[in-house]
Amino acid sequence: MEQIEEYIEEIEEKWQAAYKELAQTIAENIPEGFVLQMQYGMPTYVVPLSVFPEGYLNRKDEPLPFISLGAQKKHLALYHMGIMGNKELLQWFQEEYKKVVPTKLNMGKSCIRFTNTKTIPYALIGELVSKISMDEWIASYNLYKAKKDRD
Repeated sequence: MEQIEEYIEEIEEKWQAAYKELAQTIAENIPEGFVLQMQYGMPTYVVPLSVFPEGYLNRKDEPLPFISLGAQKKHLALYHMGIMGNKELLQWFQEEYKKVVPTKLNMGKSCIRFTNTKTIPYALIGELVSKISMDEWIASYNLYKAKKDRD
């Protein structure tokens, strides 16, 4: 946890409060079983290797990532791996986002970017985070991996 605290302390001041609130929102809503650790240079909730020993991309020393929260120079980035292969969840999120945020959604495959701290929909993010259990995420990842192996 010391690495995570150091990461947060080094975030640019203009992003600090929003980052901390977003991190708290995630912590309060993440389903049971995920563990917070540093992965890919940012705080990440992962499936512990004790639960999923195959590891991410068959790397036995790398836990399966689920949600990461990063602070970049021009935005905060929420990486939600579970949204990537779940069309229903993605569609739900996009529709709900339009209802609560006046600006266009800035999103990649799994990355939701927030460039304005005043328009971060904390309650919506909390709801999004809570929608996939650890078992559902593992099952979804295994389906994705099996499909990729066939292709």
